[in-house]
Amino acid sequence: MTEREKMLAGRLYDPTDKELAALRIKVRRLCERYNSSSCEEPELREKLLHEILGTCGEDAYMEPDIRFDYGCNTHTGRNFYANYNCVILDVAQVKIGDDVMFGPNVTIATPVHPLLARERKMRTRPDGSKYDLEYGKPITIEDGVWLAAGVTVTGGVTIGKGAVIGAGSVITRDIPAGVVAAGVPCRVIRKLTDDDYMGSLDE
Repeated sequence: MTEREKMLAGRLYDPTDKELAALRIKVRRLCERYNSSSCEEPELREKLLHEILGTCGEDAYMEPDIRFDYGCNTHTGRNFYANYNCVILDVAQVKIGDDVMFGPNVTIATPVHPLLARERKMRTRPDGSKYDLEYGKPITIEDGVWLAAGVTVTGGVTIGKGAVIGAGSVITRDIPAGVVAAGVPCRVIRKLTDDDYMGSLDE
């Protein structure tokens, strides 16, 4: 297996691999262009977002600044919106459904490092170059989810359809559909019900 194949399979891999390094440089350059673009250049931003992401649904939009590890491992549905300073570390697949909203300063983090220090430490090749080993766990964010400001989602998590995650939460385990959840670590507070309806569809 190549290091890229190991990475996507959730196995330990060497992130200093030349193919992976080239992919990271590519997306960083694209993000630099996106982040320096003007709010009066929506067509350019749309084009760049399609180049950055693995797949990009119709009417997806991200406010600058944005950061990705690879970009090509992130897939969004229709009407995805991310507010300022979104960071997506996508060494594993990140799947984002339709009508998903991110508040500012959201972090989606798929990378994981070995727990034992002896496995986590830097290694040295015969030529003197350094490397470490890491792995990733995929993240799935289903349709209609809202992540409020400052939410962090860790690897291996699925957030169910329509869930609302409170500001500043750190999600370390799956969140079911149709609930309000918040905290560090994030926990379900209650179910969403018809009592939460604000009457907007009657206007």
